[in-house]
Amino acid sequence: MKDYYGARANEYDRIYSKPERQADLRKLQIWLPALFADRSVLEIACGTGYWTQFYAPLAERVMALDAAKETLHIAAGRITTNNVQLMQGDAYELPVFDAPFDAAFAGFWWSHIPHEQLAGFLAGLHKALEPGARIVFLDNRFVPGSSTPIANCDSAGNTYQLRTLDDGSMHRVLKNFPTREQLLAAVSLYSESCNYLEWEYFWALEYTLHIP
Repeated sequence: MKDYYGARANEYDRIYSKPERQADLRKLQIWLPALFADRSVLEIACGTGYWTQFYAPLAERVMALDAAKETLHIAAGRITTNNVQLMQGDAYELPVFDAPFDAAFAGFWWSHIPHEQLAGFLAGLHKALEPGARIVFLDNRFVPGSSTPIANCDSAGNTYQLRTLDDGSMHRVLKNFPTREQLLAAVSLYSESCNYLEWEYFWALEYTLHIP
């Protein structure tokens, strides 16, 4: 996955140019920033910083992490606020930070987490956060005619797409499309309150980390 997104870095943002998705994207760009106003945010898989650029101006500080140096290079040229720190790192093995965060965000990352690694990923993320932290995941819905077709499925129920890059190389990419019920069930043990939202092409999951 890391190698794929490194190779795709210069092509990645084309996904946000699909004409049929523009109305939803404008709504999300307005909706997201207020959720992180005055908060210390840990962003997982920030990619090219496309979403970081919208909410960072209202946040207190942002630690934006991604595994691919190629996408981080693009993010560095895009982010204009001085409250954002970019870091190369593994979402499944987060570094030890100086202080916990009171918010977390991941855009278009949940769909790339194998089912068998989801619980471990969430546990690691929550360790980096304060009790009561706000957590937001944003991702794609599967919409025939707009989404890349599903090519196959593995024994764990993970689904895959075949994607071709500009250099002609074809990649088998894990891309899951969870239901509302699956999302809520995945965070129910950790959440003080949980909210699922849905647009035509996207979904969002917002929850508050349980206070012991």
